Amino acid sequence: MTSLTLIKSANVYAPSSLGRKDVLVAGNKIVAIEDSINVSSLGTEVKIVDATGKLMIPGIIDQHVHLTGGGGEGGFSSRTPSITFSKLIKAGVTSVVGVMGTDGSTRSPQDLFAKVMGLRAEGLSAWMHTGSYQVPTVTLTNSIRDDLVFLEPVLGVKIAIADHRGSFPTTEELLRITSDVRMGAMLAGKKGVLHMHMGGLSDPFKQINELIERGIPHSNFSPTHVARTIPLFEEAVKFATAGGVMDITSGGSCAFTDPGEAVFAALESGVPSKRITVSSDGNGSLPQFNDAGEMITITAAAVDSNIQLLRTLIDRGLDVGQASAMMSQNVAQSLGINKGQLSVNSDADFLLLDDNFVVDSAFSMGKAIILGREQLVIGNFEE
Repeated sequence: MTSLTLIKSANVYAPSSLGRKDVLVAGNKIVAIEDSINVSSLGTEVKIVDATGKLMIPGIIDQHVHLTGGGGEGGFSSRTPSITFSKLIKAGVTSVVGVMGTDGSTRSPQDLFAKVMGLRAEGLSAWMHTGSYQVPTVTLTNSIRDDLVFLEPVLGVKIAIADHRGSFPTTEELLRITSDVRMGAMLAGKKGVLHMHMGGLSDPFKQINELIERGIPHSNFSPTHVARTIPLFEEAVKFATAGGVMDITSGGSCAFTDPGEAVFAALESGVPSKRITVSSDGNGSLPQFNDAGEMITITAAAVDSNIQLLRTLIDRGLDVGQASAMMSQNVAQSLGINKGQLSVNSDADFLLLDDNFVVDSAFSMGKAIILGREQLVIGNFEE
C-alpha cells in the first residue's frame, strides 16, 4: 500500500506563494494541495507532520557540486575528498548535479557516475555532467554524444573557459563539443547543456557569443561562476538579458561584497529573475595563487552556501518565491529536468524551514530524510 503523509498548515511557496495549505504526499508524489485536507476521509493510515509556522519550499537543486572531490592544484595532497550524503541533505539539497574540476587525470567520469548512482540509492535525485576542465573532453564511453544518448544520468558536458587551468579550446573545437551535446541530447530526449566554468581571463564570453552568432541557442550554454570578476559579470548580464541563464556561485570567489549583492546587481541590471540560478560549487577547491602562478593556499567550498544565501536574499528584501526559484525551479528549467516545483503530480521534494530559514525537515521523493531537525537517513560509511 502506498504510504501517505500529510503536511499540515505550511506556508507554501511552490515556489510562488500559495499561502497556508495542507499538502498530501502519496509515495513519491504530491497528490493534493488544499486549504484543508480531512484525514478521516482518506480511509487509510496517514502520517501527519505539523508545519504550522514553517515555510515549505521546493528542495534545493544544486547543479554544481564536486561529488567525488576537486582540487589537486597543489599536488596529490591538495585533492578535496568525496562528499557525503549527510552534508548534502543538511544543506537542503534534494537534487544534485555532480561535476569534475581541474583534474581529469586522477579523477574520472566513471567514478563520478558511480557516486551519482550511489546517492540515488541512498535517497537523493542525482545527475552529472561528463568532462572536466580539459579538452579533449574526458568521457565514459569515449564519446560526448554516446554519454548523453546511453547514460541517463548524464545531462551535459563540463569544460573550463578563460581560465589559466583550462585547455584554451578553439572556437571550432567548442562548436564541435556543443554540436555533440545538442545531437546527443536530441537523440536521448534531453535538453543538453555545455556547463562552462568561467575563469577570470579577458574576453570570457567571446567564444560563446561567436557560437551563438553561428546558430547555437543560448539555452545550450550554462556559464557558471559569473560573479568572479566585474567584467565577466557584465558580460553574463548581457548574455542573460539576451535569453541565456547566468549561474551565480554562492560558495566560491566573488568580486562583489558577497553573492547576494551579485544577485541584486543582476536584477537591477534588468536580468529577469527567472534567468538567474545559484549553485554552490560545493566541495570544489578554492586555491589562491601568487603573482608567479604558484598555489599558496587551498580550501574546499562549503556545500551549505545556497541555503545560507537564501536567508541573505530574503533578509535583504527579495521575495521568498523568487529567491527559492533561483535554487530550484529556475535550475530545473535550465537543466531540462522535471523538478523544482510543488504542484499536484510533482515529485515530493521539499523543505520545511523555520523562522530563521534553518532546515527543520527535508523530504526527497516523498521520503522524510530529516524530520523535526532529526536526520532519519544516513549514508553508507558515515560515522
